[in-house]
Amino acid sequence: MTTEPLTAELLISTGCSHCPVVLDALSALLKKGVIARLSITNINEAPERAQQLGARSVPWLQLGPFTLTGAYSLGEITEWAELAGSIKGMSRYIEQELKQGKFSEVESLLKSQPQWLSALIPLMENEETDMKTRFGVDALIESLASEIDLSPLISGLGKLSASDRPSLRTDATHYLSLTRHNDAVPFLRARLNDENEEVREIAREGLEECSSS
Repeated sequence: MTTEPLTAELLISTGCSHCPVVLDALSALLKKGVIARLSITNINEAPERAQQLGARSVPWLQLGPFTLTGAYSLGEITEWAELAGSIKGMSRYIEQELKQGKFSEVESLLKSQPQWLSALIPLMENEETDMKTRFGVDALIESLASEIDLSPLISGLGKLSASDRPSLRTDATHYLSLTRHNDAVPFLRARLNDENEEVREIAREGLEECSSS
């Protein structure tokens, strides 16, 4: 999604057993040119940086758009570095965070960087997405609808609203209505003749929502 050089910021502390492993891994990636810049702070000497970033434990790593805490191997960090800047990577990251109960963190990320909203689409579409993640995605869209512009989701939701899976059409049509955006209208109209009664009803209500906004 982006071609900007990948940067990393690492917070460590004296006596942390996992910090040297993460630091060595990042140093190796810096030497290889996988990351362009690495910033390191020992929070024993500069605790204010941890406060600024809201870091509660170390090692704490900001790798591109990803915030990773705890022990990560060179292979794991390399994999996240390769995924940085991609919708696939952000989808995987959001799924990981939701599974770990970090709803607020994901919500804050999407509020500050709405360009990543479309990373929610693969999580809806994938039949293997677990229920905890699905509930999290649903809660995110419901919450964000009153906070930010959801129009970046419309194209992806439009495709999902034509799925052969009734449950997916139902969810996608509902989320389209939450965008309250004119671009959602054609997709909602297309569902007025859906074979599923619930989808048809949601589409009718969604059109009312979009026309009143």
